[in-house]
Amino acid sequence: MDDRRVLWVTGGGSGMGAAAARSAAAAGWRVVVSGRRPDVLEETAAAIGPAASALPVDVRDVDAVAAARAEVLERHGRLDGLVLAAGTNTPRRRWADQDVATFHDVVATNLGAVATVLDAALPDLRRSAGVVVVVSSVAGWAHRDGAGVAYSASKTALGAIVRTLNAEEARHGVRACHLCPGDVATDFLELRPEVPDAAARARMLTPDDVAASIQHVLDAPPHVRVDELVITPVL
Repeated sequence: MDDRRVLWVTGGGSGMGAAAARSAAAAGWRVVVSGRRPDVLEETAAAIGPAASALPVDVRDVDAVAAARAEVLERHGRLDGLVLAAGTNTPRRRWADQDVATFHDVVATNLGAVATVLDAALPDLRRSAGVVVVVSSVAGWAHRDGAGVAYSASKTALGAIVRTLNAEEARHGVRACHLCPGDVATDFLELRPEVPDAAARARMLTPDDVAASIQHVLDAPPHVRVDELVITPVL
């Protein structure tokens, strides 16, 4: 019987999610990486090795998430942790130029999908006294001009998701962290109205920096909960 803990990572094909998956696998977790791009997921899982597997899913789809959760249990028989790193933004970020349909899409991905995955996985996390890392943003901790209306609103609301989860599920041993990184040098920067150049990216956090913080939360003993963690580059 394989008694290694099982971690499900959404947004696990690239960037911070992929880095978190690599770090967790190196620390002894079995890892399932999810996202909407099967080819990228397969490449990420293959690069990690036998401790990882790919599970494509659109986390905005309630039925698809329920099926994915069942697949995780079918493969591994347990679920001990979540890293929720799927997210999006739009170049049209201000009240003066935003598109309302895109606003709803950003909120659905950044907020609605987090609630959907948590709701699906919560019975398993109760059984395992599991740990959750919700990858938010420094814009979810304090206002950052330029982050965008939809992005700021959705990421700020993740703090409430984490606080209610901790308040209501601590009796089951469930622990959640609202992780708020500052600027990170990933492909996500391509969604900015003005894309940062190489010099600007060199001053940012790396995905591995964020993964190290995620691993700190995952490795905390069961009596320790990291409610919120803010990490920013020294600019």
